Amino acid sequence: MADPSSYRPRPGDIPDSPGVYRFRDEHRRVIYVGKAKSLRQRLANYFQDLANLHPRTRTMVTTAASVEWTVVSTEVEALQLEYTWIKEFDPRFNVKYRDDKSYPYLAVTMNEDFPRVQVMRGHKRKGVRYFGPYGHAWAIRDTVDLLLRVFPVRTCSAGVFKNAARTGRPCLLGYIGKCSAPCVGRVTPEEHRDLAEEFCDFMAGRTGTYLRRLEKRMTEAAEEMEYERAARLRDDIEALRKAMEKSAVVLTDATDADLIAVAEDELEAAVQIFHVRGGRVRGQRGWVTDKVEDVTTAALVEHALQQLYGEETGDSVPKEVLVPALPDPIEPVQDWLTDRRGSNVSLRIPQRGDKKALMETVQRNAQQALALHKTKRASDLTTRSRALEEIADALDLDSAPLRIECYDISHLQGEDVVASMVVFEDGLQRKSEYRRFQIKGFEGQDDVRSMHEVINRRFRRYLAEKERTGEWDGDAPLDDDGRPKRFAYPPQLVVVDGGRPQVAAAKKALDGLGIDDIAVCGLAKRLEEVWLPDEEDPVVLPRTSEGLYLLQRVRDEAHRFAITYQRTKRAKRLRSSPLDDVPGLGETRKQALIKHFGSVKKLRSATIDQIQEIPGIGRKTAETIAVALARTAPAAPAVNTATGEIIEEEEPGATPDSPGEPVTAGPPDERRGQET
Repeated sequence: MADPSSYRPRPGDIPDSPGVYRFRDEHRRVIYVGKAKSLRQRLANYFQDLANLHPRTRTMVTTAASVEWTVVSTEVEALQLEYTWIKEFDPRFNVKYRDDKSYPYLAVTMNEDFPRVQVMRGHKRKGVRYFGPYGHAWAIRDTVDLLLRVFPVRTCSAGVFKNAARTGRPCLLGYIGKCSAPCVGRVTPEEHRDLAEEFCDFMAGRTGTYLRRLEKRMTEAAEEMEYERAARLRDDIEALRKAMEKSAVVLTDATDADLIAVAEDELEAAVQIFHVRGGRVRGQRGWVTDKVEDVTTAALVEHALQQLYGEETGDSVPKEVLVPALPDPIEPVQDWLTDRRGSNVSLRIPQRGDKKALMETVQRNAQQALALHKTKRASDLTTRSRALEEIADALDLDSAPLRIECYDISHLQGEDVVASMVVFEDGLQRKSEYRRFQIKGFEGQDDVRSMHEVINRRFRRYLAEKERTGEWDGDAPLDDDGRPKRFAYPPQLVVVDGGRPQVAAAKKALDGLGIDDIAVCGLAKRLEEVWLPDEEDPVVLPRTSEGLYLLQRVRDEAHRFAITYQRTKRAKRLRSSPLDDVPGLGETRKQALIKHFGSVKKLRSATIDQIQEIPGIGRKTAETIAVALARTAPAAPAVNTATGEIIEEEEPGATPDSPGEPVTAGPPDERRGQET
């Protein structure tokens, strides 16, 4: 690990002007590329006390062995040079978007003598017009099949074209009218190129003018009683309309725009783009990236714009780009886009109307893409195995932790303090093993003390089961129904949600029980640092680490399970009533009592005979209700000392207009978590 001070340039040597800088490692490989309005101010931020740097930035500067820079005239030039160097050097610490698949495009090879319509993937070629991207290649072929009736452009390969020219016989499409057969000279190269231009104009969204022209020609043919030609034109119009229906109208003002949305968490980010041309969605694509550097949403947007338009020019860059956050500063990016298009480009956040509604749709797609990516990652056996091995290496464990338990504390301002225990076995959730705890040893807010109590209770139960049943080889003791006893399995790793204090509390609890063969660590949410007992500094796993990703999933699941339980308890407490303590009184009869008397206060003042008037309540039950309410009678009424007025307060409980809702059971996976 290099000391940044060993290669820090003197401040006077760094120019105070726009430029692009590169950090290199000891092998002269470029590991990070950045741009700056002032190189001197930006580079000074990297060479400060390491304790003040973000962990990701700290890892980068300690990996680097040198830094160099290039001065440019404007921030726009810096943006372009940064993109060029990122593409050239592929630095490991820069955000790099990767397509979640190779998207197909509809391409027209305008660089050939006889342009060809085909499906293309991969890098874009000079002189080729692209439309899309599309989700599936078959969607392109369906669209092309409809349009070839009106625009009979060549679709055959070079070999087929040459063979037809040699034999003088066109292919099948030429015979059925879906190709103008330039191979045999039915049309001139100029006429065929005009067809290709019309095809491109239609795909670019300029549909209205062409349809009106066809409708006019159809009407003229009908008036001249050329009914066969009119019928042919009618069918052409129908084919074009069917092709247009394949992409729904989303913006009624025929807008040309790209909409970019970002969904992110601490480790990864997903970007979704909708390409809207002529008010219709003409293409969609998405990327996922690991956040290997400390980056904001605005910076993610800027990187996405570079990826999208770094090699595009002309109409490929739309007039309007809608984003969730604006780069800071916005002017260089907007000027760069304008330069690539050749005319003004608007970069903004939609605030209202159809564009904002469509942006919300794009945002939902981004969130789903990120969730799907995480699901695929979690379900892959090879990935899970690598994650467990990385955790074992980082924590210096003897073997991979096949069973991981994670604990989290949850409360609301010191009330309803609860804890959760979630279990992952072989990298997968084991929801039947989840447990939840009420903090019983004290009242108030103390996460460290709560963590000590929970760990102590859980492993006392484990030792009790072990002592009662004796040692076992491989299998835990079972109940009569064949299921493992509660807390019978020991984990190889205990993870706590928190930093050094929580880890120390968990370790102290295990030491107090004489348990020394279970590893403990903590995951601090703010910086995603892994803390170990008795260590001054945390373990910082790489942002691309599958081990860190698994620890994050375990921690987030424990947090979700704890907060769900805490909210349930709080809701139950807020909806509690003195009638809850009456034995044998169910929800139906409680609601009947409240509905009849209007409130608990009026019910308390009722006689036993009046209570008996409620259907289903006998004298014995009425006496029980009266006794229970008498025990919970409120203290003397409060008095307003200024007016002498008695302040009457309604007691907890439902009113006739609001009978109250019983606490309902959670989803199946929540009900499996047993309370201890």
